[in-house]
Amino acid sequence: MRRNFDPEANPNPETYTDPGLEQVVNRLSQRLERDNLIQQTTNHLRDLLQVDRVVLYYFYRQWKGQVTFESLSSSKFSIFGSTGPDQCFNSEYAAMYEAGRVRAIADIEIEPIHPCHREFLRSMRVRANLVVPILNDSELWGLLVAHHCQTARSWLPSEIAAMQEGAERLAAAPSIQNS
Repeated sequence: MRRNFDPEANPNPETYTDPGLEQVVNRLSQRLERDNLIQQTTNHLRDLLQVDRVVLYYFYRQWKGQVTFESLSSSKFSIFGSTGPDQCFNSEYAAMYEAGRVRAIADIEIEPIHPCHREFLRSMRVRANLVVPILNDSELWGLLVAHHCQTARSWLPSEIAAMQEGAERLAAAPSIQNS
């Protein structure tokens, strides 16, 4: 429905607001705020951890997701838009992350993981992997993931804590809670 400015109903055009337009502007503002926070968080964590890649894997549908943000040490490590194989991430794994599971793998070549998972990580050139859930009202909203691609790497407790703090900061943001 199109609305025209009616000077008789509202004589000051500077104070006239279209509720529909205001709603669109508010939604855009929230998305920009969310996107900025996620990019700042992934950049900070990549610099702090000195890893090749930190990504946000966002679930747009139940256990269906994709990489929607990334911070890279080099553009050659980009996996933007990647989705995980359905057979590797199922409701059993999702339930563990919903319960707060943090997964730190120092070396995917020697860690006892499912062959499907190992092949998936290899396809992204991952050698060491750290995954922390982002929980929104106890539901799995996304995963904050750090990848070290060049060599195996042990994850320090302080590095795991930094990733958890980043995930908690994202989960607490109103722009994420409302998305």
